[in-house]
Amino acid sequence: MALEIERKFLVLDDSYKCEAFAKSHIQQGYICSGQGRTVRVRIRDAYAYITIKGPSLDGGLSRYEFEQEIPLDDAKKLMTLCEPGIIDKIRWLVKSDKHTFEVDEFFGDNEGLVIAEVELSSPSEIPIIPHFIGKEVTGDRRYYNSQLRRHPYRTWKE
Repeated sequence: MALEIERKFLVLDDSYKCEAFAKSHIQQGYICSGQGRTVRVRIRDAYAYITIKGPSLDGGLSRYEFEQEIPLDDAKKLMTLCEPGIIDKIRWLVKSDKHTFEVDEFFGDNEGLVIAEVELSSPSEIPIIPHFIGKEVTGDRRYYNSQLRRHPYRTWKE
C-alpha cells in the first residue's frame, strides 16, 4: 500500500492546455464512499483501475492508496454498481521543474471546475508552482472527486 501525498489548487486560466505534454479522458464512479474512505472504479482512455483510498492522515495532504489495473470490460460492469454521480473529466499533464501537475477539467454536473494536483514525495516538499495555479484547496473536502459526485460544482452557491 502506498502513501499518496498531494496538494490541490484551483486553476486560473486555460494556459495549461498549451503547456500540457499529454491528456486523457477519465470517467470514474464510486462503489462506496464515506468517512474518508473510498472504493473507486476508473476508466482512463482504454485502461481501467480499481482504487481503495483510506482517510486523510493530516488535513487532506496524505492518505493511503491501493490501486490495481483491471480489465476494461470488468470496469464497465463495475460502473453499473457505483453510487449515483459519475465523474467525467479530461486530465492534462503539465511539467513544472521536477513535478508533474495533473490538471482536471470537469464536465457534466461539474462543468466549469478546473483543479490541479501535484503529488509529492514528502509533506515538506515544496513544488515550483506554475503561473496558471490559483488558490490552494488542499484538505477542502468540496474538491474531492467523491464529494463532487454527491455535491456537484453546478449546485454550489457563490
